[in-house]
Amino acid sequence: MSKTIKLLFLSGAVIVLAACSTGPKIYVNKDPKTDLGAFSTFGFEKHLATNKADGAQSLLSQYFITSTKEQMELRGYKYTTENPDIGINFYASTQEKIRSTSTPTMGMGMGMGGYYGYRGGYYAPYGGYETTIQQYTQGTVTIDLINLSTNKLVWEGTAVGRISSEVQENLQGSVAAVVQDIFDRYPTQQGGGPAYVPPKTKK
Repeated sequence: MSKTIKLLFLSGAVIVLAACSTGPKIYVNKDPKTDLGAFSTFGFEKHLATNKADGAQSLLSQYFITSTKEQMELRGYKYTTENPDIGINFYASTQEKIRSTSTPTMGMGMGMGGYYGYRGGYYAPYGGYETTIQQYTQGTVTIDLINLSTNKLVWEGTAVGRISSEVQENLQGSVAAVVQDIFDRYPTQQGGGPAYVPPKTKK
């Protein structure tokens, strides 16, 4: 696979999942010994995993940075490039999946009764199953928060879901949506206290 195609797949990984009717599945893990509210500042890792192979910052990384910066600031943290408390990194990957679905069929016969008239339409004759094979692409996005004083991971949020072509023309919006989905599971605010709850939008 060429570098160009690989990067396109990584970009597609965050097309995340926003188009799934049930949304992506979100998983979070936290270091139980760490008080996330005790940190004050954050920054982004110099070598982001979503950057291009030559180290140049990709559009995908830029979208992640913008959306994550917004979510962290909503929770009271301050962005800085000078000795931040927390470093943030992003990962995006894709994997081809195959799904098999079996659907019951009516079987061979003459109507509900088949050749055996005594069934009289009360129940269908024994049939079989029609199997459908579907191939799809699953995307995974992970946001890591690292305690830079100890260089240890203290929190991670992961979104997993099918990639839909319907939102490929809105990568920036898709990134923003999945970053918000992940941070909806962030447990606290800067300084401590309950998790941040986004205000309800007026209809």
